[in-house]
Amino acid sequence: MLQEFAFELRVEVAAIEEMGQTAKGIRRVIPITGGTFEGPAIQGHIVAGGYDWQIGRSDGVTEVEARYLLRTHDGSLITIINQGLRHGPPEVMQRLAKGELVDPSDYYFRSIPVFETADPRYDWLTRSVFIATGIRQPSQVLIRVYRLL
Repeated sequence: MLQEFAFELRVEVAAIEEMGQTAKGIRRVIPITGGTFEGPAIQGHIVAGGYDWQIGRSDGVTEVEARYLLRTHDGSLITIINQGLRHGPPEVMQRLAKGELVDPSDYYFRSIPVFETADPRYDWLTRSVFIATGIRQPSQVLIRVYRLL
């Protein structure tokens, strides 16, 4: 499968708000407070106000669904819904939960971002399938987005 690098997001996040055990698992909500993104054909900032909704499953996998808004350097708005999975050995996941820096090769963090925009200059985002890799850092998440060719 061929892919090309599209852009990298540096998503700034606030402290985790843990709701506790629900019927689906342990629910966590992480406010998105800003950030930036940049790639060969796009750049801009992340608008504060989005959220990353997570469910910690009983098998140790975290289901991630982040929804937020991108504003390009030229003023266009793009929504992103990014769904994925994160998991690893329990001791690694505990270190991540404590806010420690963890080598990204020690855990799995992949997602499928979907975009929406009214600006035809960026409709290439709505005409392809994308995959992404994630790295969780203490106050931000780095997401590298690739377009499948």
